[in-house]
Amino acid sequence: MKKQLLLSLAFLLSIHFSCSKAELDKIDTDPTKSTEENFDPNYLLSAAQLRFANKGYYQLLYPSTMMQLLASTYYYYNNGDKYINVANFTDYQGRVFDEGYAEASGIREMQRLAKDKDPVQYTNLVAIGDLMFVLFLQRITDMYGDVPYQDAGKGRLGIKYPVYDRQEEIYSAMLSDIELAIKQLNPELPSPTADLFYKGDLKKWRKFGYSLMLRVAMRLSKVDPEKARLWTEKAAAGGTFADISDNAFISMDASNYSSQNGISLALRTLSDYREVRWSKTLIDQLKRTNDPRLSVIAEIPAAGFANNNNQNLAGNSNPELQRGLPNGYDLSGGKTDIQFAPEYPGGTGNENDFAPLGKYSRPRTAVYLKLGGPIFILTYAETELLLSEAALRGWAVNGTAATHYQNGLKGALQATAQLDPLANIPTVDIDSYLKAQPLDESTKEKALEMINTQYWISTGTMFNFIEAWFNWKRSGYPVLKPINYPGNVTNGSIPRRMIYLSTEILNNTENYKAAVARLPGGDVLSSRVWWDQ
Repeated sequence: MKKQLLLSLAFLLSIHFSCSKAELDKIDTDPTKSTEENFDPNYLLSAAQLRFANKGYYQLLYPSTMMQLLASTYYYYNNGDKYINVANFTDYQGRVFDEGYAEASGIREMQRLAKDKDPVQYTNLVAIGDLMFVLFLQRITDMYGDVPYQDAGKGRLGIKYPVYDRQEEIYSAMLSDIELAIKQLNPELPSPTADLFYKGDLKKWRKFGYSLMLRVAMRLSKVDPEKARLWTEKAAAGGTFADISDNAFISMDASNYSSQNGISLALRTLSDYREVRWSKTLIDQLKRTNDPRLSVIAEIPAAGFANNNNQNLAGNSNPELQRGLPNGYDLSGGKTDIQFAPEYPGGTGNENDFAPLGKYSRPRTAVYLKLGGPIFILTYAETELLLSEAALRGWAVNGTAATHYQNGLKGALQATAQLDPLANIPTVDIDSYLKAQPLDESTKEKALEMINTQYWISTGTMFNFIEAWFNWKRSGYPVLKPINYPGNVTNGSIPRRMIYLSTEILNNTENYKAAVARLPGGDVLSSRVWWDQ
């Protein structure tokens, strides 16, 4: 069923994300095409879910390396690894804006069709659509700042030049929209039939809604702590994820290019496979605490250039051998060449078979580079770590900061098995690690650092690099040492946002200019969005 559904999505994406009345009228005249009367709006849900999840290079070129989870010597990754705008790759900075609104429009079209066909029978599909809309828009606003929210997805209504809402207003609207959507979920009515997250399980969708509410609320922890507290307590009382079975993810389909795992596909590109490694920052952190994830996520390639490129040859996953690649280096032969790094271990092989990065750890091929591998959206570990921080702040969320911390850590370790059975961590090893890593509450800052460092590790090792970046911006943890590579465009600071889609300058000029005027520093990587204090 999953395979058949995913195989159809490429076709659906091509015809339904830019639907206009004229196009629908045209379709209506062709007996071989779907019409509004016979088309099932459920399929627009799965199409939007797939596109939202499958971001490939949009995650890799920026957040993965900016957050020092991955590192790369390949120039293609200079954008995030070294804060350099390379060639025309800056177009990737606007892709989440461009595609995010296409996905949001697909959700609004799904809801319109559902309401026109049968508003009662499609009640749950419409409510879940509202949750998806918030999920999409939170990513967009967190990445850029002020963006269209109230006018988003309303092209059919004649809104060609949507106003950019202030992020403060967007967050208030998102929280209210989540609450209303959860209330509308009705187990007495039909569930969605093409849901890639939960297969229409409304109990899980309810928990997803409250977990999303928690994440949205916690983004406000510094800029508006009172609102953050109120909505966090509401989410906790409503019921967030209970264990890893609630994790929201999509299992991709390796048999069709359009539904393959985009990150895995990108990392299988020869240059990427050869030069993308786990960052020294991450590997050192895992080694300092004897983290059992190290032996399941990383491997050292077999010696030599040819073996480094052989995707069918497994590496050595012995945790004692793992070594992270420092960010900020290249293979250019100049002063920034990796061979001049202070702790460069040398390469492997010799002469024409020399691999300069051969002793650095790469993501374990069998775990992370499966074209049918899962893509994670929101997890139990994330929610429990956020609840731990909330409890630490003295908010009423039931349970102590230490208990939620242990739950989050346990959930993160257990979830590696959802990546692949090879990444399963034995229960005895999980229990030993939890015992050795209690939350240090000797100071509030130390506890905050531990909680959010684990959030960084969890999202990073699940390849949810965008969320790792957003939470780092909010929390400031882990403390990362910025890269000051020659020619960088941020004055040696880690980017805080992406630049708007370039076509907005021409197509929505006045609203774009108004939004940019509200950004401290303008439309640049170093400006901060409203909640990023």
